[in-house]
Amino acid sequence: MNPPPRSAGLLLHVSSLPGPHGSGDLGPDAHRFVDWLASAGQTLWQTLPLNPAGPGDSPYQSPSAFAGNPLLVALAPLVERGWLAAPVPPATDRDAQRVDFGRVAPWRLAQLRTAAAGFFARAGAAERAAWAAWCAREAGWLDDYALFMALHRAAGHQPWWTWPAPLRDREPAALQAARAAQAAEIDFQRFVQWCFETQLAALKAHANARGVALVGDLPIFVAHDSADCWSRPDLYALDADGQPTVVAGAPPDLYTADGQRWGNPLYRWDRMAAEGHAWWTARVRRLLTQADVFRIDHFRGFAACWEIPADQPTARGGRWVPGPGAALFEALERALGPLPIVAEDLGHITPDVVALRERFGWPGMRIVYEGLIYGAQHPFLPHHHVPGCLAYTSTHDSDTVAGWWQGASAEQRDFATAYLGLAPQAGGADAAQAVLRATWVSVAGMALAPMQDLLGLDSAHRMNRPGSLGGNWAWRFDWADLPPDAAARLRALTEASDRARR
Repeated sequence: MNPPPRSAGLLLHVSSLPGPHGSGDLGPDAHRFVDWLASAGQTLWQTLPLNPAGPGDSPYQSPSAFAGNPLLVALAPLVERGWLAAPVPPATDRDAQRVDFGRVAPWRLAQLRTAAAGFFARAGAAERAAWAAWCAREAGWLDDYALFMALHRAAGHQPWWTWPAPLRDREPAALQAARAAQAAEIDFQRFVQWCFETQLAALKAHANARGVALVGDLPIFVAHDSADCWSRPDLYALDADGQPTVVAGAPPDLYTADGQRWGNPLYRWDRMAAEGHAWWTARVRRLLTQADVFRIDHFRGFAACWEIPADQPTARGGRWVPGPGAALFEALERALGPLPIVAEDLGHITPDVVALRERFGWPGMRIVYEGLIYGAQHPFLPHHHVPGCLAYTSTHDSDTVAGWWQGASAEQRDFATAYLGLAPQAGGADAAQAVLRATWVSVAGMALAPMQDLLGLDSAHRMNRPGSLGGNWAWRFDWADLPPDAAARLRALTEASDRARR
């Protein structure tokens, strides 16, 4: 579905939902959250990427650009289908506001293995036919992903470039033997992905029926240790041993003297173009079945990206190199039609990035609280917004508004107090509500707030601290955290700012 011209909603990753099994998932609490959004007059629900999480539990370092995260597969529907007995969660199932991935991930995967065994032993003919048909339809990415995950497990989760050369280099005889030896594990991986797909499709249908559009997230780069790199190493800047020759990152700036070295291998855009950008077309086509709108992370990388020699320990030795530019998106639109994209155009933005975004008419992003840091001339402040943008109170990568307020300088507080009309003794929760109000009443076409800002939560509740390891991506909320009048108050603001569903 297409969101209305003026729309509003919340940013909440699926893993951050409440639920009885250690982390949020695509089950009953996700449907309940849709109902709550609808009752609050919201028409957008943005998540982070739904792909399998990678190192550090990050959804931006996934082993697959196509697969879904097994930890988001709800167990309740598997119990209802008779494939799994009602699971007993491990002791001290969850801290009310954190996911313990080290404990929850193996437990949930064990439940999925039990459910898979139940499916293959007891599923009816119609269920088996539906699974087989889906596997055949998605074979273009699913077969390589399932084999990759099976081999990864058999290798003790060592990266693919350390595997025996015949498997590393995908020699046909070695792959054929591996498929036979790993047949059961391959079927398990396919089963999990089918469950993810059917549950997400049911959630999207429910959301759309309630007038809520799902906003997805597409990371620009893929992880080195991924099915994508292993299955098509020729599309990446890798040497004969599968090692990157150059990697992605960001240049030094006022905040990071050495820049950022992300480590993702860079694309061979010339080879992708020679194939008509078929890989990107398949990737975006799949995402369009899962989301109504999607945000492209690091959009500026399509104009030019920061290329770092792989032997350099920091980003200082990098350089700007051209990206695919308009040719990629023209190919995508020829194949898929107009794309419902939001361009994440934060960071070092140059005129070519703006021109690329404007050529296709896609909205960029504005982070309102960051404008309050820098003062009246900053383009993120609402009086500089334009209808063709998406305004956020804050983001998953930033501090919460309340957290920023608690650490803000006297000058920043004075400016924010004057700009937002805050009382002199306002606290962090007051600042969060004022920023949310300013975001909603701006002329930006779309307005979003992380759930933490709606709840007025401080820095202890932020989702991610870029450049840090451990403790990220784990925040959760509980239904008890929502004040009884939260939906009514949000609906009133949304209606007053002409962002409610008509």
